[in-house]
Amino acid sequence: MAKSTDIRPIVKLRSTAGTGYTYVTKKNRRNNPDRMVLRKYDPVARKHVEFKEER
Repeated sequence: MAKSTDIRPIVKLRSTAGTGYTYVTKKNRRNNPDRMVLRKYDPVARKHVEFKEER
């Protein structure tokens, strides 16, 4: 049987504000093959910024 990490790998989302803050999440590789970009809260910068997927 295939592992669940093949379809849903764990990815790191790093802040574009340059603070170095990261979120860790999973993504569905079949639905989102390219790099993920989410707008989330950065507690170091104390505002919402874009977080881009890091490999």
